[in-house]
Amino acid sequence: MFSLRDHPFPVETYFDNSLVITFAALKEELLNFIPSFLTLDTYKNKWAFIAAAMVKTKGLRPKGFPKAIGNDFILIGYRIFVRYRTNAGKNLRGLYILGSQTNKKKMELFGNIFTHYNYTTTDIEFGINEGIINVYSEKSGIDVKVKCGLSDVKLPNGSPFDNWVDARKFAGPLPFTFTVNENKKEILIIEGVRSNWNPEPVEIIKQKIKFIESLKINSLRPANAFIVKNIPYYWKKGRKEKLLV
Repeated sequence: MFSLRDHPFPVETYFDNSLVITFAALKEELLNFIPSFLTLDTYKNKWAFIAAAMVKTKGLRPKGFPKAIGNDFILIGYRIFVRYRTNAGKNLRGLYILGSQTNKKKMELFGNIFTHYNYTTTDIEFGINEGIINVYSEKSGIDVKVKCGLSDVKLPNGSPFDNWVDARKFAGPLPFTFTVNENKKEILIIEGVRSNWNPEPVEIIKQKIKFIESLKINSLRPANAFIVKNIPYYWKKGRKEKLLV
């Protein structure tokens, strides 16, 4: 059955900045947060990952529409890294959305009409000053500060990754996002398309994110942090697939 929430048309935007902090946890602790039919995307078959993506967008609009009708938003998404094997046998790597936040009611309204991403509106400041990026929300308990432009960045203490090459594989966003309807036994697949993708490691100075803390994951620890800048990005129209029971 057709639903407006199933990404009925492609959407495009421009990422001024996209800061992603990825947290690692023992896979057993994240299993309960994803629906059946998805599997965790793991590292060394031990660690699974949840990310907070903080993005300044410009000109977000239906793809092909004039830039003049686009809107600028700050978006924050909380996602778990997952995989899905299609009926054709393809192993897709992507994200499962736990929740989303934005700085404008307009994005909450239309985001919740056309997606399943569960947007809420909050106060979000996203600032850059002399190589320091700060994302702050008093209402939502967010206080993130990172330093970019460094030639040598160490992985966060306790990170499970052996090196930045491995860490970059979990930098996000991944090509696909999945929404599972277990009652109807179907999955919605949204594919993102990007160019000029060159994640830059950043040093975490402070990372307080109430949404992540509220999940009460005992083994949670920062795993990596990256920023990308000046990225054209669009999401294809959603497509559905029946789940094989």
